[in-house]
Amino acid sequence: MTGLIELGGADMDPSRRAVLGAAGLFSVALTIPQYQDVVGRFETLRRNPRTRIGYGEVEAVAAMTERISEIDDMFGGRHARPMAAAFLVNTIAPYLQAEASEGVRKAMLSAAADHLYLTGYMAMDERADGLAQRYYVKALELAGAAQDHLTYCTTLRGMSVQAVDLGHGPLSLRLADSASAASPEAGPRMTAFLSGQQAHAAAQTGHRATALAKIREAEVAMEKAESKAKAFGSYDPSSLAYHVAQVRYALGDKAAAVEALEESDRTRYSIYRRGRVRHLGLLAERKLEIGRLDEACADWHRVLDDFPHVQSGRCDDRFRAMMAALRPYVKNTRAREVYDRARAIAASPRPSAREV
Repeated sequence: MTGLIELGGADMDPSRRAVLGAAGLFSVALTIPQYQDVVGRFETLRRNPRTRIGYGEVEAVAAMTERISEIDDMFGGRHARPMAAAFLVNTIAPYLQAEASEGVRKAMLSAAADHLYLTGYMAMDERADGLAQRYYVKALELAGAAQDHLTYCTTLRGMSVQAVDLGHGPLSLRLADSASAASPEAGPRMTAFLSGQQAHAAAQTGHRATALAKIREAEVAMEKAESKAKAFGSYDPSSLAYHVAQVRYALGDKAAAVEALEESDRTRYSIYRRGRVRHLGLLAERKLEIGRLDEACADWHRVLDDFPHVQSGRCDDRFRAMMAALRPYVKNTRAREVYDRARAIAASPRPSAREV
């Protein structure tokens, strides 16, 4: 518990956040706590007899996590993470030490694990990757203590996403496989959620047959899942199309990758502004690779419509990639229009500086 409070306390302090993110370097030699090893780990936690909680407090934690997640989707992790860290220290940590029935206690551990996973995801989005790992490991510990397979598997998958984004294919595949193995009774949407990430990691590591088999498994599972209307806030057809694109690109079929990214864009919910900026930026880069400059410029204009409203390290990555990709084409009228518009946005006052 002390480590949890120290982690959140440092993260909620604006004067320490930059140092915390820089000091915590991403490690490929990561020790993952196994599910059975963390079950019951919090049984001996010192409790505060003056405070007692019930399911109302659990529901409040879950609701707060959901609201922060919505802010993150719309505006990026840089806006929402300080709020998440403060809520962790000031509300969740005391609740974990309060008296409660066994059912309430496990439910609170589960809600806390989900909150830690989200906070880790936002740290990863800000490119504080070592810090994200620390949150993820804590999420695994609490999920195991709650006997919450769903959050445990979701967190392992999130760690796989982080690893594949950073180019650590073998680690990403190991984490994705571990997530799948820890969820033997997954429903169709969860199966698609896990298999899609396995396919992406396998493709990046050159395991062509595995990648194709897993992406097909994800497609079949998605067909069996409930209606798209019920998929909001979870793995949905847009997410699956993104994984198809990543697999096709890694296996050398750039045209098919572009088609899949276009499908992902068509089916994405409007609330996911941060995802729209990232994936449209990626789509434009890949269109440029196959000679479709005018279409790439049109997509980049859409990126710039949303970019000023999002505070995200991963969106900053796509912005810098866009500027680098456009520089050789600045004599082209459409490319120059995008380039000049982007420079104007970069020059405007922002909460965090952008290097272009």
